[in-house]
Amino acid sequence: MQEFVRKSVLMIKPYLPGKPIEETKRQLGLRQVIKLASNENPLGASPKALGAMKKCLSGVYRYPDAQGFYLKKRLAKYFGLSSEHFVLGNGSDELIDIVIKTFVEPDESIVTSESAFLEYEIIAQINDRKVKTAPLRYFKFDLGAILKLVDKKTKLIFIANPNNPTGTYVTKYEVSDFLNALPAHILVVFDEAYDTFIDVNDYPDSLSYLRRKKRVIILRTFSKGHGLAGLRLGYAIADPGLVSCMERVRLPFNVNILAQAAGLAALDDRDFIKRTRKIVLKGKQFIYDELSAMGIGYVPSVANFILIDAGRDSMEVFKSMLKFGVIVRDMKQYGLDNFIRLTIGTQKENTRSMRVLKKVLKEKS
Repeated sequence: MQEFVRKSVLMIKPYLPGKPIEETKRQLGLRQVIKLASNENPLGASPKALGAMKKCLSGVYRYPDAQGFYLKKRLAKYFGLSSEHFVLGNGSDELIDIVIKTFVEPDESIVTSESAFLEYEIIAQINDRKVKTAPLRYFKFDLGAILKLVDKKTKLIFIANPNNPTGTYVTKYEVSDFLNALPAHILVVFDEAYDTFIDVNDYPDSLSYLRRKKRVIILRTFSKGHGLAGLRLGYAIADPGLVSCMERVRLPFNVNILAQAAGLAALDDRDFIKRTRKIVLKGKQFIYDELSAMGIGYVPSVANFILIDAGRDSMEVFKSMLKFGVIVRDMKQYGLDNFIRLTIGTQKENTRSMRVLKKVLKEKS
């Protein structure tokens, strides 16, 4: 039946999500499984968001507000912008799709980095758009290498900051020089899904670039810091002129009633964000110390996950840890064959994951 399918679709390598807990229990006959593969919030969801969803459950028979009026208004107040600066999306994935569909012509191209979020390339392929990738430098985006790939046909550049799966970031100094060197016909998308966990002083203030340069789009999500990954809620921030065009492409009713209610409440749950940051930053240092004591290499991260050099085939390590009920993410799909990615969990989960990793690597040595 492939004769009916677009050629570009047949070339796509599907995104492989983290293995579900219930499936792992069922397949391996395990009673206790911890999932540290998908960079979810170790504390669960914002309590205020959960309460808000319960209150609006009886209204799910109605279509949601197609414009997300109140959530946009709340985001505008939160960031000191206008409602016209925001596009709501069913997670960052949909927003990436909207951006590509809105701005990239069939004969134009997209530039990003190797070993970055896979959906940039996958969604571009779905839309039959060309993508050029620059190699990472010391596991981080090499903005100089990206500049060298830019030509007259380049329309869009995706910069994951921090980058998934490496956890690295580009500094405000690097970004400032990069934007100044870019031709005026190019839009830059800063994907900041992990902005909640930043603990460095030289991280770029992308909103300041937006206020000065109209060709910047910022992607944020409620999935990580707010713990609402299952609701699929994200938003893009851009110049109102760009937003009005993206709204033409966005599907109606793309953000459901529960997600909108949860997002509104989550923005007010500052205590939850503080607790999330505290447990992630403390857990990150614990894992660093454990890995160093074991002589295992890792990439320092400003996100809620750590890229670990297992020193051997990552799929083998993934399968071995799975047998002990610990789900991590192997990095073969990202071209990092000897690395696994570990989400920072609760202290109990972190301790267990380090114990299992040590056991697995010792058995294979």
